[in-house]
Amino acid sequence: MFLDYFALGVLLFVVVVIFYGVIAIHDIPYEIAKKRNHPQQDALHIAGWVSLFTLHAIWPFLWIWATLYREDRGWGFSTVAKRELSLEEDVSTLRQTVTNLQARLEQLEQAKTNVVEPVITNKVEV
Repeated sequence: MFLDYFALGVLLFVVVVIFYGVIAIHDIPYEIAKKRNHPQQDALHIAGWVSLFTLHAIWPFLWIWATLYREDRGWGFSTVAKRELSLEEDVSTLRQTVTNLQARLEQLEQAKTNVVEPVITNKVEV
């Protein structure tokens, strides 16, 4: 008789641990969002609870949604645009520099052809 109650107790313990484990797992995306200071923490938390009713079918998407945002770089899309603008400015500066150098080179070549260089001949008598 004791083993029957012991088995029932173990079974109830396992059910409770699994129940709380599932609840703890559903909260992982929210915890990630809270740690990263995600602007949509509340939506992630509510979606996590909704995922309990969908048997965690949307949970991987919540994980991705929570990990996309970082406080230091945001969503990551605006920095790409800023970097592209910076590179465009650098390229235009380099083009202007190359144009100036080409013009300067042409001036120097013209000045070289305009100046008559004296011909120096060294005669060595033996």
